[in-house]
Amino acid sequence: MLKKLLALILAAALGMPVLAEEASAKKADKSSSVKEAIEAKLGTKVTSVNKSPYLGLYEVYAEGQILYTDEKLSVIIAGTLIDGKTMKNYSAERMQKLTAIKFTDLPLELAVKQVRGDGKRILASFEDPNCGYCKKLAKDTARLENVTIYTFLYPILSPDSLEKSNQIWCASDKAKAWNDWMQDGKAPSGKSDCDTSAVQKTVELGRRLAITGTPTLFFADGERIPGAVPIAQIEKKLEQVPRK
Repeated sequence: MLKKLLALILAAALGMPVLAEEASAKKADKSSSVKEAIEAKLGTKVTSVNKSPYLGLYEVYAEGQILYTDEKLSVIIAGTLIDGKTMKNYSAERMQKLTAIKFTDLPLELAVKQVRGDGKRILASFEDPNCGYCKKLAKDTARLENVTIYTFLYPILSPDSLEKSNQIWCASDKAKAWNDWMQDGKAPSGKSDCDTSAVQKTVELGRRLAITGTPTLFFADGERIPGAVPIAQIEKKLEQVPRK
């Protein structure tokens, strides 16, 4: 009897990985079929398909948006999922993960760099010089200590945004020119005829990263947070991320 029991336990133990692999393969197959079906139906490129923990729905990430559907595509939901128990915005949390980047891939040489204190906490932002929310952010982040801030000049609001960005980039002290304008309202008055290819490269980079609004923040762990963010939230996130 003991030998038989041991044999059954061993068989179960050996079978579990196989069953797990089979389940994983089936799950991958379904995600793949959903991806193909959505692409065919909507005529768009799908970045990823993942099974959500709600109602058997699949999360479809395409062109910077999240959709939800079932295996048969009997419904396609374009909206926000809220967890009924916790009331947390599941879609927003997923979007932060799906839009995260590898921070070390950012071409930091294209950004205006500011170092305060030991500079061990790192923050990057894409900002337009004519963006009101960016000006508020500049005033708020001026209070941050022990931080390195990389500001990518991202002129997407108007032709004047491009002119100001070029003038700031051509300044002998880029950080001062940026702060003078964003914090104190002192418009840049210098030339804009230096090598401003960094500004154009930033615009191209922003498009590749699907940045459609300013400010857009990136933290050292790659997490992206779009829009105006309270300084308390920035401080909290900076403390959570490992320092350089």
